[in-house]
Formats: sequence, C-alpha cells, structure tokens
Amino acid sequence: MGRPIQRIKIHGVQDRRSSALAKLPWVVRYTIDGRHRSKSYRTRAEAERYRSALLRAVQDGEPFDGATGEPESWQLPLSDLRVHEWVRRWLAEQWTEWQPRTRASSAEALALFVTTAVATGARPPARMRRYLRAALGPDSDDTRVDELEQWLSTNCLTLEELDREKVAQIARRLILKLDGSPLAASTAARYRTNTRACILAAVEAGAIPTDPWPPRSRSRSQRKVMRPKRSVDVKALPDPATMARALDSMLTHQPGSRTYRIMTAVAYYAGLRPSEVVMLRVRALTLPAEGWGRIDVTEADISFDEPGEPKTGPRHVPVPPVLVRLLKEWLDANDLVSPDDLLFRTRNGQRPSSSNWSRAWHRALGVIGHEPLRVYDCRHAAATTWLHAGVPLGETARRLGHSVDTLVSTYVGALADDEQVGNDRIDAALRTPVDRGGIIT
Repeated sequence: MGRPIQRIKIHGVQDRRSSALAKLPWVVRYTIDGRHRSKSYRTRAEAERYRSALLRAVQDGEPFDGATGEPESWQLPLSDLRVHEWVRRWLAEQWTEWQPRTRASSAEALALFVTTAVATGARPPARMRRYLRAALGPDSDDTRVDELEQWLSTNCLTLEELDREKVAQIARRLILKLDGSPLAASTAARYRTNTRACILAAVEAGAIPTDPWPPRSRSRSQRKVMRPKRSVDVKALPDPATMARALDSMLTHQPGSRTYRIMTAVAYYAGLRPSEVVMLRVRALTLPAEGWGRIDVTEADISFDEPGEPKTGPRHVPVPPVLVRLLKEWLDANDLVSPDDLLFRTRNGQRPSSSNWSRAWHRALGVIGHEPLRVYDCRHAAATTWLHAGVPLGETARRLGHSVDTLVSTYVGALADDEQVGNDRIDAALRTPVDRGGIIT
C-alpha cells in the first residue's frame, strides 16, 4: 500500500513590515494536509528563494515531513540533528494532543534540557531559557532570534553525542537551580520525565542506538516510597481574626494595594490558587443580594498570562457573605460589567505583578506582627479554617480541587484534634439509651 497523497498548498510571501514587533517581516506560509506552516525571513529575496524551493519540491512530487513541514530530502540523518532540532520535531508531533498547560510545562522542561545539552565549556546566553520556552513549540518561526539560533546551531550537542556519560551529566543538572541548590522534588521529576520521554523517542526513531538514560537505583526508589509526605505547618497559619487584620493592613496610599487586598481575600475566603485568582472573570461570579455566593473556577494562568484549565480541572466554590460584599464593591468601583472582563488588571491592562503582590502581603503581615508567609499560604489557611469548622473532608477536598488522600496528607496537622472529637462523640453515642425490643440499654 502506497504513501497517502499529501495536500500541499504554497501561499504567497506575506509582508509584515507594518508590525513593529516583526523582526523577520517576510513570511512564507503554506499548508500540509490542512495544517498551517510558516517560516520568516529578514529580506524578501530570502523568502522568495525558500518559497521557490518549496514549489519545486511540490512539482517534483517529493513527500513532506509531518514534523518539520519541509521536504524529506532536505532532512539530515536523525543522528546528525542537534538536540534543539530534535526537541522541536518531537514537540511538533505531541503538540496537538496536549492541553495548553501541558504544552507550557513541557516547553519549560525541555528548554532546560536544551541549555544543558551543550558542548563542554559552552555557556548559554542569560536569556536563552526564557527564549526557548516560546521558541521550541511549532509555528514559532516568527519569534526566533537569529543570534540565539546561531548559538544553538554551534554549541548544541548532536543526538549522536548523547552517550551515557553525557546524559548522566544532563540528568544531574536537571534537578538543580542556577545557584546549584536542589529544585523542588515535583519540579525536578517533571523536568526529568519530559527529558527522558524526548530522549526515548529518539531511541525509538533510531537516532540513538541504545537508551543512554542512567538506570535508577532500586534502593533509592524504595527509600522514596518510605519518605513521608510533606504536610503544611498549620500552627504557622493565621486564624480568621488574624487574616481579617492582615487584609485590612494591606490598604495603603498606593492604588495597587486595593487590588492586592481583594486578590488576597479571594485566595483566603474561596481557597483559590494564585494562578486561579489572576484569571477570574466577571462571568465566574454569582453574587446574590444576601447570603452565600459562588465562584466558578474554570481558568488559571498557565504560562506568562496565558489562560488555561485549572491544575485539577474546573470546580465551583461557595463563597461567604464577607467575600460577596467585597467582590460587589470591587465590581462597582472598577466598572466591571462585561462577562469577559478580568477582575484584576493594572491600569495598562497587564496582570498584577506576583512580586508586588507578595511584597504587599509581607508588609501587611509585618504590620500586625505576624511571621512572613507566602501568598499561596492563604489557600492553606482557608483549608485549615474549613477543617477546624467541621466541614467534611470530602467537601473540603472538592472546594480545593484535591482528592481526599491529598487533603489528609497535606493538612494532617489540622486534623490532630479529631481523635478527641471522635472519642467524645462515640462516648456520647454509647451513653445514650437505645430501645432494643422493649429493653432499654
């Protein structure tokens, strides 16, 4: 059975010089089986040459590679591909099947992989990792920078050079921050998982003869299983009265302080993650005239102000009257009426700064004499408040977007008094007379 016929259409060269952001303004656009492709050039002549080469390949009946979008005859042997070229090819194959959060997470992990898979002694430019997060994905030709691409073409290792020794060095560097301190365990695991999957794909494609990934020590795996899960120190979290004082202390003469105060109130009273708070829209709010309201949590910031699905999926969270009142006042004060309006934006329409939010929160805690906490700890404080109030585990987990197992392991300290509460309730039940067939026991 022959290869299926490809539907290839080559468009004209697009002139984007009117855009101040277009560093490569001449764009060649074409489609392969309905999938859009593009490549950008600095001059019109370069773009026309590339377009002419594509047209010749189509006229000659050459098959086009689905990953690179170029004629297969143009491709190097896989083993000669440099790491950044292979990463782009592999990401292009996975991209359409991934959710936005997965795309951003994988691009971040593989950006670190690319900057570590370089020749001995080569030091990537300071902005390289940030650049690669956006420039590794498909259809990123418009964002590519010639200077950085040239550095990658000169210094990146080829797949053939990824032997066991090199990959072991890369694997060790994937779990460290720039200053040499260890990354969080979950972040390190994500970086290693994405990198290994990319390398295994190269092995399966025949670009690398054998799997070069260092074998995991069995004893180390067993030790990890026995390692206790990290739980929240509930004694360090503020109680409701302290939280109310801290929220009031966030207000200053700075206009942004009101924004950070209401954002913090949402994180505490609704138990939302900071990434969910910054993506709240008017349509997510149900604010009745009296009583409890509701927030439909359907969006989160997944990468550089890019909206996506929340980490554990959509959910709805009941919110108490105190937050209903604060949100109503906020909507009125900022003239937010359109359902698509984002609640929290700066005067120039940007996302509020995470660092400024953190500083405003730390300053307020200092004013009331409380030790420093992260903004994320407001969510932890919400969970412990609910648990101490007697909200059932299942309902608390649902509001937070957790499983009950995760809730119990994370907030075990908030459940420390449950044994005595349980004993008292059982004792009261045992002391209550029960009618058993006319016999009082």
